[in-house]
Amino acid sequence: MATTFLLAGAANPPQERVVGGDGVVAARIAGLPARLRIDPATPAMPLIDQALAERAKLKMEGSWGIGIGYLVGGITINTRTQTVPVEWGTGSGMNGKAGKRRVGWATRPFAAGMDASVGPGAMPEPIVRFQLRAPRPGETTTTFKTLHDTGLFGMFGNFSATFAEIMVGGAPMRLRFDPYHARTLATAGAAVRLASAQGGTLSGDAVPTEIFFGVERPVRTMMLARPLALGALSIATLGVRIRDEGRTTSIREAGAPIDPVDPDEIVVTAKDGKRDMRRDTLSLGADYLGRCSSIVFDKPAKVIRLTCG
Repeated sequence: MATTFLLAGAANPPQERVVGGDGVVAARIAGLPARLRIDPATPAMPLIDQALAERAKLKMEGSWGIGIGYLVGGITINTRTQTVPVEWGTGSGMNGKAGKRRVGWATRPFAAGMDASVGPGAMPEPIVRFQLRAPRPGETTTTFKTLHDTGLFGMFGNFSATFAEIMVGGAPMRLRFDPYHARTLATAGAAVRLASAQGGTLSGDAVPTEIFFGVERPVRTMMLARPLALGALSIATLGVRIRDEGRTTSIREAGAPIDPVDPDEIVVTAKDGKRDMRRDTLSLGADYLGRCSSIVFDKPAKVIRLTCG
């Protein structure tokens, strides 16, 4: 089990939380002990296992209770929510006192084997550092602007994951940091844009791959003729979720002749016929993040710093 450390002063509240190892801390949720994973890919609303919700006797609050739905590969996972006391584990900066936080639960756990998962946006410290391994000589740090899902009045930013913004083909794309999944993956829409901008081709059979909440999607391999540069990382091979909110049929197969169609005319549509680029997401998995020593979420500066070698 990992331990969280704090850069603390004697009198001032801690400004940085450092999360190491597997990200798991001993927390308390609604008065019950819980194995909580602090995960950069998780929404800011703590997502707890239904068994923990049942032990705590949680239920949707009143007739105006809030339910939040998360879309994973075209499947909507609906959560029930309630505001409960939460202690964030050792070094939370709360001096042993529980704060109130809205938590959500569904019939599917967000991450198997965890009582709860939560993203850095929920942490009380303004800076959250994920220490993936010890720093090495020659590393470089790349700074990204942060992005959040937002809805009416921006309220859903409080329940979404925190993304980095990258540019692909002259337009922004969401970048998720997902160190607890083995493989780097692109959603269907993101894959089409990457293929057009970086010369991508598909190969191999589709393999069922777990995303979140136990939802599996068929994934194929894409090679980029022009690797995507993300600071010190050079993304040349990745997985592609071939059937999501969009389709990848326009991506050329490896070894096939080049299609004369202008790639700028490629359009990916969602099931309702409308193109929504906000769903285009590249998720960096452990295959590339294993080359990095840290991911730092600096909430006041609204940036994410990735240090790799």
